[in-house]
Amino acid sequence: MTPVATLPGRPFPPTVRRMTVKLVVLYTHPDDAEAFDRHYLDVHMPLVGQIPGLLRAEAAQVVTALDGGEHTYYRITELYFASQAALGAAFSSAEGKATAADYQTIAPPGSRMFVAVLDD
Repeated sequence: MTPVATLPGRPFPPTVRRMTVKLVVLYTHPDDAEAFDRHYLDVHMPLVGQIPGLLRAEAAQVVTALDGGEHTYYRITELYFASQAALGAAFSSAEGKATAADYQTIAPPGSRMFVAVLDD
């Protein structure tokens, strides 16, 4: 990982590490939101926390679509890694494979996963 000294208008101490890639997971609305949340929060996210190389994880429930469009997604998860290679290694690990397998069991139809490269 490359240390970040500064970003425009925001100084950071040299110990801050730069994240360059994230996995974005968009979950559509489940049939049983209570059961989904129970599994997601009590089983899935603890699995996510064991993924090697994971630098940061964010999870949120989508509450509204401000643009007036369809409220397509129920939850969003963002997992940050130092590089695309680190993300690939993470999901090649036993912990990453277990997390991916669990995603396949809980993700409602139409859920999506994207890899995004962060802007400098």
